[in-house]
Amino acid sequence: MTRPPFSDPTPRDVVLVHSSDVHVDSGSEDGTAALRLVVMTARALGADVLILAGDTFEHNRLPLDLLDQAARALEEARLPVVILPGNHDPLIPESAFHRGRIATVPNVSVLGFTHDEAVHFPEFDLEIWGHAHRDYGNMEPLRRPRPRRTRWQVAMAHGHYEPAPDPLARLCPSWLISDDEIAATGADYVALGHWNRAIKVGAGPVAAYYSGSPDLAATVNLVRLTAAGDVVVTREKLKS
Repeated sequence: MTRPPFSDPTPRDVVLVHSSDVHVDSGSEDGTAALRLVVMTARALGADVLILAGDTFEHNRLPLDLLDQAARALEEARLPVVILPGNHDPLIPESAFHRGRIATVPNVSVLGFTHDEAVHFPEFDLEIWGHAHRDYGNMEPLRRPRPRRTRWQVAMAHGHYEPAPDPLARLCPSWLISDDEIAATGADYVALGHWNRAIKVGAGPVAAYYSGSPDLAATVNLVRLTAAGDVVVTREKLKS
């Protein structure tokens, strides 16, 4: 992939924390516990941006008081947060994002809602893009790769990885993500959600990772976009 030169004469590392499948839910004593752990971890790791790659909410019927608690947790992060709606919390008219005040929190961007498909961070020479789930039907999470406009580009996608899907055997809905689609993004990092385990996927040069869910993986992905032009990905334990 070809990156444009740094616009800043004194570039620094850009630090991202990637999580997904937080599943804020009313079925437990503290439905926002996992979200708050992710936020605390992002702050402790010195993240410039926190990215949540789908299924932030267990479903779209959560009570308003719980949605308000989630909004407060994100507000208290005091750093930019980019959220991609997933298959559990798609952007239907009655979605958690429409019903709650998440999208009005100043440091929160919701792809497909507050921003059509990309959020630009000029201070980091970074763009983060992705296609939100807009209903419960099938969709292609990495369709229409976005041309690079910045030094750093991150793609977000929520779906199921299949290295080379058989088009005749597709299940619906399946939200498939293939090696070819990952490579076609040309992104520096592809932040994936939908799988509860943390794992690197893809066969090409593009760094594509599932973060896993906080409950099961108990980690986040720390993505360091270095001043030297490298992409360094590590797993970091949740801070309690």
